[in-house]
Amino acid sequence: MRWNWIDRILRHDPGERLDAIKVVSLSEDHLHEHFVEAPCMPSSLMIEGMAQTAGILVGAISNFERRVILAKIARAEFHADAFPGDQIRYSATLERMADAGASTKGTVEIRRADELEFQRAGHVDLFFSHLDGDRAPDDLPEGNFVFSDNFKILLDGFSNNPQCQLPPGTVREQSGQHREG
Repeated sequence: MRWNWIDRILRHDPGERLDAIKVVSLSEDHLHEHFVEAPCMPSSLMIEGMAQTAGILVGAISNFERRVILAKIARAEFHADAFPGDQIRYSATLERMADAGASTKGTVEIRRADELEFQRAGHVDLFFSHLDGDRAPDDLPEGNFVFSDNFKILLDGFSNNPQCQLPPGTVREQSGQHREG
């Protein structure tokens, strides 16, 4: 079983930035095992959500042909927890890209179910390695085992969704109609 800690891609500026969102649902099994009296999404899983977001950003640069794996969590700080009904927004930016790997910086924001605005909840800096050619251990599985088809579907869904590709200056109305801003 593979866990996806992001539900949708909101923004993708190839080679620069990727924003994704996760809706925390009480139907998720991990919530029933973590602080039973007050279920919340643990910070470790929010780090994984950021790693998936930033990993897609890095992997998309090579069209997912390179093996991109999380090498190091350089920094992770959280100031708030996420609870059922909350939305978590992950924003990853590419700091450095090299043949050996990449570094990213990310912010984690939470919007409570009863609030309109996202509030900053944390910051995560990550390093990724490219395990290709002579960098790959002999026992490494063939193919790209890091990026499942689910991650590619998320990115393709963003690219192919006309609502995600609105022209600059356009405001999205609640009804789904668009008007010039």
